[in-house]
Amino acid sequence: MYLEEMFGLKGKVAVITGGGQGIGQTVAVGLAKAGAQVVIVCRSGADETIKLVEAAGGTAYFVRCDVTDESSVNAAVNEIIERSGKIDILFNNAGACYHKKAIVLDGEDLGGLNDGEATVEEWRAILDVNLTGEYIMAVAVARTMIEKNIKGSIINMASMSGSIVNIPQCQASYNASKAGVIHMTKSLAIEWANYGIRVNSISPGYVGTPMSQPPFVHQELLDAWNPLFPLHRMAAPEELMPAILYLASPAAGYTTGTDVIVDGAYCCV
Repeated sequence: MYLEEMFGLKGKVAVITGGGQGIGQTVAVGLAKAGAQVVIVCRSGADETIKLVEAAGGTAYFVRCDVTDESSVNAAVNEIIERSGKIDILFNNAGACYHKKAIVLDGEDLGGLNDGEATVEEWRAILDVNLTGEYIMAVAVARTMIEKNIKGSIINMASMSGSIVNIPQCQASYNASKAGVIHMTKSLAIEWANYGIRVNSISPGYVGTPMSQPPFVHQELLDAWNPLFPLHRMAAPEELMPAILYLASPAAGYTTGTDVIVDGAYCCV
């Protein structure tokens, strides 16, 4: 009973952006198992995630939304309030990344580690999804929490890349966006503390999802990464769940403004 009271999410409504695949899909199933009703918010469908949640004994539904579009986010949040009545938890997970250099010299061999030279438009696109999108979603959800006097939890997806610079790939836009997420999290935690809204971030290391495998990642890059893992492997997505469940649950009632790094000691090297 004690563990259920501390970590259980029965009666809670949890919104997960980018929940159609990868980490978001794993978190959707995990929060559902803890008792939450799960709402998957993303641009594409979430049929597979909903099937997995239901197979685990939970309930879920899908709301289409582009987190970079404020009107789309507001419409999605309004739909969730109409259907579920409230939002208790936001897992702010939608994100994107390019492995591109800021400058590529004529004739330079990228060696399969990077995909060319990043444009300013691509820089803006990454920050728009990873940082501005998380901000738009956090603000929209926090507003409903304040209106309904919900002492909620917002968990922003950051990355160890917000604290260190990954090698050998070049991803200045991604690194900058995730550093921004960490400090945005701290700023919003202070701003919303008086309302009882906790705002934290989680910074995973490399996680073994389909998006971290070929064809999405060059084999040459994987070969370069492997010797750098202190634990000699990537994380399984499920290994993020204890930290996320803690941040979402009553157990973290005095935890806000914190970035939880789950990277297998990668940042320590």
